[in-house]
Amino acid sequence: MGEVSWPTPEELNAIRKIVSEMSGRGVEEVQIAISPYRICPLGAHIDHQGGAVLAMTIDKGILLGFVPSGDTQVVLRSGQFKGEVRFRVDETQHPRHSAGKKGEIVADDSAKLQEECNWGNYARGALYALTSRGNKITQGIIGYICGSEGLDSSGLSSSAAVGIAYLLALESTNHLTVSLTENIEYDWEASVVDLMQFTNGVLHWDLHIVWAIQDWELESLMTFMDIIYGLGIRGIGEDKMFWKLDKKKGFKTKEHKLVHPPKLPKTHKTESQKAYKILLAFSGLKHALTAHPGYNRRVAECQEAARIILNASGNYKMEPILSNVQPEDYEAHKSQLEPHLAKRAEHYFSENMRVIKGAEAWASGKLEDFGKLVSASGLSSISKYESGCEPLIQLYEILLRAPGVFGTRFSGAGFRGCCLAFVDADRADEAASFVREEYRKVQPKFASQINDKEVMICEAGDCARVI
Repeated sequence: MGEVSWPTPEELNAIRKIVSEMSGRGVEEVQIAISPYRICPLGAHIDHQGGAVLAMTIDKGILLGFVPSGDTQVVLRSGQFKGEVRFRVDETQHPRHSAGKKGEIVADDSAKLQEECNWGNYARGALYALTSRGNKITQGIIGYICGSEGLDSSGLSSSAAVGIAYLLALESTNHLTVSLTENIEYDWEASVVDLMQFTNGVLHWDLHIVWAIQDWELESLMTFMDIIYGLGIRGIGEDKMFWKLDKKKGFKTKEHKLVHPPKLPKTHKTESQKAYKILLAFSGLKHALTAHPGYNRRVAECQEAARIILNASGNYKMEPILSNVQPEDYEAHKSQLEPHLAKRAEHYFSENMRVIKGAEAWASGKLEDFGKLVSASGLSSISKYESGCEPLIQLYEILLRAPGVFGTRFSGAGFRGCCLAFVDADRADEAASFVREEYRKVQPKFASQINDKEVMICEAGDCARVI
């Protein structure tokens, strides 16, 4: 994949200097947790139904510089938010909804946390996840956290990346050896209260596949999607990992026989295969996901479609998610679905198939075929899942016409944020200029709010780590 382009030495040195000034320590003592953002080329809107997802990290994300505090204090500053967060690792952490307000983590003796410092709840959540599982945390950190500029509210799973960064920092400071499996559980536990807001307080994730694509190789993974992406797309090794999400206890390892991922060869890039870049084209919309009724409504519609087909096929006792519906039962009973429910189910089953075909195309280095599937996913998200809004749909259509683009779709839930695209590396700059010019014509107001950052050119990234 070549030399890693992010983070740059300048970025790392700037963070080391800030933490050095905060702590009075030498810059050489500052460690940095690197936690990348992720994109999902295929698997749009089907993860909450147990569907399959293709995902990869990009060379942008969260950087957390830190040093051990020397005592139980945690002191944090942010490059994106005001205020300074302070708490102690020996404070008892609870999910904030148990203290009155849903979706936040607070300490018993810090209930009056200043409103402007609520961004520190991710650190509290990481501490809660570690200590609730019996890990001994005796030392805090002094740290400074920042994300890649212009990528907040972009649909790139920044919250999961933040949680991972705090976990890695606390583990490193307290000399904990934590497995990948455990960190997946911990980040899930630290985030689950907020995630429950997205689905009206009910966790729908049960058993689904994530095939992580990186460096022209294929790894088979099964886990909660936004957490695994940042933890180890690379460096996982040959072992296949499978988890089942238990709604009360978290992840449980399962036998390989539960799932049979495609047996694809690990093929490396050849001279005949085209190099690619990743384009992120931003709409300028930054509305919170939980504030948009479309997401929760679509989840409920998928459940209702599943319930109708499961009942019709005699499987009424099964949880009403579409991954529990057998394809033959779907074909036999889909005529019973109302038109809008039929669209949701059609998107689910067609998207699952696109993921399988996409994994095959990627492993074979067929970027054109892969890109067509990505664009088909985008079209199905618009016409069948009926997500999106005018600016995002316009971006999607512009990217379809952009020179050198193999394929494009919305990133994230599709109600705000950006579109992603795979583009011929030799034409990435040309494509980016085209998208900027065309989007300014149709959405001058939104384009003016993001100035010259309407389009970002990225590359595939590495896994989360501490340096």
